Amino acid sequence: MEKKSYKAWLEGDIAFRGFAYLAALSLVGVVLAILWVLVEGAQLTFTKFGPGFALGSRWDPVHGVFGALPLVYGTVVSSLIALAIALPLSLGIAIYLTQLAPHWLRGPVSFLVELLAAIPSVVYGLWGVFVLVPWVRSSVEPVLGSALGFLPLFKGAPYGFGMLAAGIILAIMITPTISAVSREVLLVVPRSQQEAMLALGATRWETIRMVVLPYGRSGILGAAILGLGRALGETMAVTMVIGNRPQIFPSLFELAQTIASIIANEFSEAFNDLHLSALVAAGLILFVITLLLNIMARLLVWRVARVPQGVTRE
Repeated sequence: MEKKSYKAWLEGDIAFRGFAYLAALSLVGVVLAILWVLVEGAQLTFTKFGPGFALGSRWDPVHGVFGALPLVYGTVVSSLIALAIALPLSLGIAIYLTQLAPHWLRGPVSFLVELLAAIPSVVYGLWGVFVLVPWVRSSVEPVLGSALGFLPLFKGAPYGFGMLAAGIILAIMITPTISAVSREVLLVVPRSQQEAMLALGATRWETIRMVVLPYGRSGILGAAILGLGRALGETMAVTMVIGNRPQIFPSLFELAQTIASIIANEFSEAFNDLHLSALVAAGLILFVITLLLNIMARLLVWRVARVPQGVTRE
């Protein structure tokens, strides 16, 4: 009887191990399947244009000329603008919720912040068209233009639509993600280290700056990369406010285009195989950018989180 029970346990353990093994391999298989479809679909474009597709600056479906550089520029710049706005805002939210807010307020505020992540992208887009864009056109861009107009970044007419509006709406969309992950990271900072710092006479700000933030920097960095990854692939909200002009302009006030938005706009209207292949090739470039970004993030987090020899963490 005992032998049979052990056998049943062994069989169950092997079955569970096999299921977990297949589940892990299935994700790898999905990634490889996506990559295979993108590479196969982009073959016609890279055969015709070669590396010039990634470096070309003209996107003209009517004349069969496709260059993805303006799309890459719009994707990267709008995402960096979003990260520059969202990271300090999210970090402030996380610090307030974990260090400064009264206990009765932490739960409701955390719930409301995380609720922002559940709002559909198209709703953000509608809000951007009817609220954000008029506000940017009438208030933000005129102020920036009058104060910093000597810089190429802030020259030009205040359209409202454009790179700046896309960056702002992306910042609003990724703030819940970064703040939620950062809050979880800061919650695990040992209380003993904070109390020791306060016992030595440090202020609350000094404790946060010298203990809390250094302890959680690897997790905060991971949260920022997670938010940046979402910003790179965001589609509908950006499509509705960025203006959809595939050209490179140094000014943030000008209209622009991202890879995700041009795929959403033109995929259903692609009128020949080359146009369809160019859109798939643009998707392949976005896939590679996201992959490289995640690899860099992993290396950076590993480097930041590495504990020096002779130092231990609780």
